[in-house]
Amino acid sequence: MILEKTVSEAIKHRRSVRIYDAKKPIESKIVKECLELAALAPNSSNMQLWEFHHISSKEIIAKIAPFCFNQNAAKTAQELVVFVTRKDLWRKRSKANLEMIDKLFPPTPNNQKSGREKTIRNYYGKIIPFAYSDFLGILGYIKFVLVSAIGIFKPIYRQVKNSDMRIVAHKTCGLAAENFMISMAAKGYDTCPMEGSDTLRVKKLLNLPFGAEINMIVSCGIRDEKGVYGERFRVPFNEIYKEI
Repeated sequence: MILEKTVSEAIKHRRSVRIYDAKKPIESKIVKECLELAALAPNSSNMQLWEFHHISSKEIIAKIAPFCFNQNAAKTAQELVVFVTRKDLWRKRSKANLEMIDKLFPPTPNNQKSGREKTIRNYYGKIIPFAYSDFLGILGYIKFVLVSAIGIFKPIYRQVKNSDMRIVAHKTCGLAAENFMISMAAKGYDTCPMEGSDTLRVKKLLNLPFGAEINMIVSCGIRDEKGVYGERFRVPFNEIYKEI
């Protein structure tokens, strides 16, 4: 039985491990449980525009390692998780949120809706389609001009171009990846997030659709005694902490 670490202990234990101990296997079941916790990460508008591709096949890991430029973290990994953004699924996710709203707010005899319900339905029915809809990037720039003009007179959300929404999806997916790595650390497992990879080849290997994008690949295992390359370095906290 694994004695689970506290949140603070897990955060301090987590390091980017470059070499894993080949003699210490990990349980795929626990990795999956940590991915279930990853899915609880906060995310933009609860759209959950992500997928987690859990790879335990040694054959597939061996194929992916060269696409990660043969980093030791990839070559020695017991398992891999490919975090993928799915901005292209925004319509499906928006519909799922609306269906949840139907359960939260069942029909009333007079079909009257509370202010809260109207706001939520308007958000997923109108605002989300406005933000995510695009056509070859053209619609995004039209929206940008529109919101910029409105922004002269009042505060308004300005990130409405296709590139902006890609950033939103990747930020959200990064939060899920962090949840996963901290959860793994709590179980005594180690990870290493890898952004350096040939994402096109990884997409082809995993047969991902055109609209999917690789956010990062996280290797998993138990650290070798030489797995952490050095002491943790952080710039002084007073350089980054600004009290207002």
